[in-house]
Amino acid sequence: MRVNAPGPFARSRGSVVGRKAIEPFGGTSERSRTGGQGGATLEVERGPTVMDERRRQFGAYLARLRRGAHKSQRQLAAMLCAVSGTQSLTRNEVSRWERGERIPESWLPFIADALGVPVGELERAAAYARGELDGPPFGAAAVLSELIPPGDPLAQLASRTGPRIGSDDVASLAARVHGFRLADDILTGGDLMAPVFRELNKAMRLYRESTHTEAVGSALLAQVGELAQIAGWIASDAGRHEQAERAYRIGIQAARQAGDSPLVANLAGSLAYQLSNTGQERAGLDLARAALEEAGPDAPPKTRALFFDRVAWAHTRAEEAQPAMQALGQAHDALSEADDDDTPQWAYWVSREELEVMDARVFTELHRPLRAVPLLTDVLSRYDATHAREVALYRSWLAIALADANEPEQAAGEARRVVSASADMASDRTASRARAVLRRLQDFEEVPEVDSLLHDHGHLLSA
Repeated sequence: MRVNAPGPFARSRGSVVGRKAIEPFGGTSERSRTGGQGGATLEVERGPTVMDERRRQFGAYLARLRRGAHKSQRQLAAMLCAVSGTQSLTRNEVSRWERGERIPESWLPFIADALGVPVGELERAAAYARGELDGPPFGAAAVLSELIPPGDPLAQLASRTGPRIGSDDVASLAARVHGFRLADDILTGGDLMAPVFRELNKAMRLYRESTHTEAVGSALLAQVGELAQIAGWIASDAGRHEQAERAYRIGIQAARQAGDSPLVANLAGSLAYQLSNTGQERAGLDLARAALEEAGPDAPPKTRALFFDRVAWAHTRAEEAQPAMQALGQAHDALSEADDDDTPQWAYWVSREELEVMDARVFTELHRPLRAVPLLTDVLSRYDATHAREVALYRSWLAIALADANEPEQAAGEARRVVSASADMASDRTASRARAVLRRLQDFEEVPEVDSLLHDHGHLLSA
């Protein structure tokens, strides 16, 4: 994937790099901290050069390889000394590599040996960092490195005038973040867009302008990442896909700086889900796989179940049936190992019922209605009716599965419920699903129930 090519990972249009302001969620004009109206603007120092950015990406890539090998910086330094026959390398030098301050030119063969990766891959990554290649390093770290926003929208101001904050401030933000998650269970993207993005800009300002200890700063960055994830999810539900992608990108950077790999994976997987659903199936699949790899085998089981589910959906959208079915099985296996004690709060909703819904959606998409219909019928009979958007979405899959099973009368009944519910929701997802159901039922327009449905709601197909 070329870093200078347009597409899903191109520079977000809301960013102004190397100028006085960056407006990730407001307009695109350049303004001062106090000037203008609309979305919040954040002052930043002059952004890094392209070469700085490439070296930083290389450093993140190297750190990802080291963590994947379950080695500390000190342990890697000791291993490199052993395989090279020299005692001159310390963990401080490894840290410089991972911060992007230096490229370990002569050490690449030894690093490859110590970490068990092909030396050619490391050499290509180093060539990219030196500006000799257009493409980024390969593997999951490369896919994710492209999502880091240009510049640093989270760079702390050189002169910080905000208050000194502590753990109580972080806990307060965490409570508000979870409040948005719970609100998203009941409300729609259109209802929550404005407040969640106001909160995200406020949290970013708090990090950039306040003073705090390193531990508090790391915890605050993690909350910025979690808030960016739910903000992106809400924006995607509202049909604001570019704004969602900008939020996910900034969240990935915050989670990276906080050292929270499962959170990085959750953000990347959320964006992968959006890409898979908006005509970018191959990019979605690449990113879903990268998210799973980023999380690693030691991630909490519930989170791994979620990441496998997203891989399954991405394979499904890419019309790859067998890998999709395999990933569904891996999701259930991971969930069977779950221990709520080590599950992050953002994964509170992952459950056997939710995995069964994804199973049924995959079965529907793969035209296996005999497996999809019983699952969806059972889940809907037990599902919390206050989660009206999710109920409408799941009924849309049931309607299509019934149509595939040659039960158009029942499908029309479910379709009416979907259309009726979506009319009262500010959700692009439910509106899109309602149109998908109506299109599917056009094959049965001679059936009286379907004919009546299309007579009443067929105009939605031209919306």
